[in-house]
Amino acid sequence: MQELLARPIQFVKGVGEKRAALFHRLGVHTVHDLLTLFPHRYEDWSQLCSIASAPLGETCCVRATALGKPVEHRIRKGLTLYKFTVSDGISGMHVTLFNNKYAAASIRAGEDYLFFGTVEQRFHRFEMSSPTIAPVQGGGIRPIYPQTAGLNTAAIARTVKAALALFDGEIEAEALSEDLRRRHDLIGRSDAIRAIHFPSSHRALEAARKRLVFEELFVLQLGLLRLKGRSRRQTAVTLTRDCTAEFEALLPFSLTGAQRRAMADCLIDLQSDRPMNRLVQGDVGSGKTAVAAGVCYSVIRNGWQAAMMAPTEILARQHHASLTKLFEGSDIRVGLLVSSMTAAEKRATLCALADGSLSLVVGTHALLSDRVTFAALGLVITDEQHRFGVGQRAALSAKGRDPHRLVMSATPIPRTLALMIYGDLDVSVLDELPPGRQPIETYAVGTDKRERVYRYIDKFLSVGRQGYIVCPLIEDDEENEQNELMAAEEYYARLQQTPLAKYRIGLLHGRMKGAQKDEVMRAFAAHEIDLLVSTTVIEVGVDVPNAVIMVIENAERFGLAQMHQLRGRVGRGKHASTCILISDARTDETRRRLKVMTQTNDGFVIAEEDLKLRGPGDFFGNRQHGLPVLALADLKADLQVLQQAQTEALALYERDPFLSDPTLAPVKAMVARLFAQVGEDGMN
Repeated sequence: MQELLARPIQFVKGVGEKRAALFHRLGVHTVHDLLTLFPHRYEDWSQLCSIASAPLGETCCVRATALGKPVEHRIRKGLTLYKFTVSDGISGMHVTLFNNKYAAASIRAGEDYLFFGTVEQRFHRFEMSSPTIAPVQGGGIRPIYPQTAGLNTAAIARTVKAALALFDGEIEAEALSEDLRRRHDLIGRSDAIRAIHFPSSHRALEAARKRLVFEELFVLQLGLLRLKGRSRRQTAVTLTRDCTAEFEALLPFSLTGAQRRAMADCLIDLQSDRPMNRLVQGDVGSGKTAVAAGVCYSVIRNGWQAAMMAPTEILARQHHASLTKLFEGSDIRVGLLVSSMTAAEKRATLCALADGSLSLVVGTHALLSDRVTFAALGLVITDEQHRFGVGQRAALSAKGRDPHRLVMSATPIPRTLALMIYGDLDVSVLDELPPGRQPIETYAVGTDKRERVYRYIDKFLSVGRQGYIVCPLIEDDEENEQNELMAAEEYYARLQQTPLAKYRIGLLHGRMKGAQKDEVMRAFAAHEIDLLVSTTVIEVGVDVPNAVIMVIENAERFGLAQMHQLRGRVGRGKHASTCILISDARTDETRRRLKVMTQTNDGFVIAEEDLKLRGPGDFFGNRQHGLPVLALADLKADLQVLQQAQTEALALYERDPFLSDPTLAPVKAMVARLFAQVGEDGMN
């Protein structure tokens, strides 16, 4: 059984070297890969309707008789139409095929066929263009698979059918115990795999999906629990003093009620004998850094060290500057550790951490280096946690003896997704903005309005304000030529020929060296630059209160959450601010996305919409969040199943955290396989 599943895809009948190469493009290399390449939707050929009762403009299946052979019409070079008429005995319908000689040749006058497509009515005449046509015995529920050029869904379905024929009974060892299946009314895995590909009915499909979704979420939760290492051990880092009031006395501003509540939550955790594991989640500008600083203050005053890890050097340096300023009236020195520092600077920081003379360090992935040791690490803070793999987050904690963990996120995460990623974290939400934060007016316009947009920018810059223009690419390339995307370097050059050329224009992108980026941001913050042309490198952390106008070019290229993060770079001071989204894209999804941005500034509402539109796998872009891609589960629709799977996974984990029972070998193998996607080790 396992040997069959591990065989290369060429082992399946009908798959030669060329077809195997096409399957490889879909990530299918073995028989197991093929059987777990699940359909992403289905066509229902089982529900037939008459021509007259077909829902106009909606996909449906009609059974009808061909009244004659298709007639060929050559319209122009490269376009040939084949037209014929069909009847269901009551109504007639005109069928048109485009450039489909093979399908036209298969039609025989007087024979019945199934026509799957969209029925339209014009001048009392029913029509169907480019339907999929099948013999009458070819009905049922048809799987539609992810495809690639040269490999259509019908070919994939034939190959899956051939692979299933290799197995007489069980396809794969059962991963869920009989008791668990009985509790949740789940069918066996082998039956589910057969039915998910070729369901005999809607009921069979529903049962297959229920089983496989539960299993997928159960395996995911087990893996996350193992990676997060839910420690039940006591921590030596127990605080005896709450120094929050002392910290507040240092501040030149008052904390919001939400900030005070979050800090109080943290202090309760810090004064217990178990490691804190808390997420502080808040929208752009809600004051998370001040909360982190307050928690650090109490930890340090109790004799421990703290470390904060940020995903980019710009953000690390920004935090270093902010924390240095917040601790100005105290004797707490804030250290920095980023890759662009000189060897001497790094050595000084490393020595000070090792001998305990440095109480707080801010850094990037450089903090994970084996050379970094702490005298007494008591608190680990991860900023924008979703940008780190779960293994990386655990690596920093491993530099102390069960230190407390605080996670900060300015990317509002829908509750459904937070349940999955942060299943073992307590959550504090910063749902108040500090006084003075301005709502940001947002507009969506086409490229034909760009000159007006320039005049609008001019209006702000002329009175001493600053602005950003964000482009999706760095420099002109083939993709840019094809899609007319606004490349940052080209855009920067083009602005020199516009009325905005009279202002000081800067350029910032990710390919610049760290020192160059820092210098540009320093100049912008010091108002030595009026208008900054940038890529998404400014997405998080850049804080310039005088910046009040942002233009996002090719807005269709950005996810909702990303646009919201970018927009959060303005409106950070006392001046009213504006964001303008420029796009000529007219797809329904783009319209919906841009409409959401113009209607709300609430990051949590935006995050929910982003989850609906793009799904959890793409939520943060480029799978940087360390979350394995899910094959079937839909977190919006399957929230109840997620909660059930979490409960069962936690119960099993607490009984056998290493899954060492021999009967758990199949589920242990599944956990290892799922987390191999994100490069996490130690799952065996």
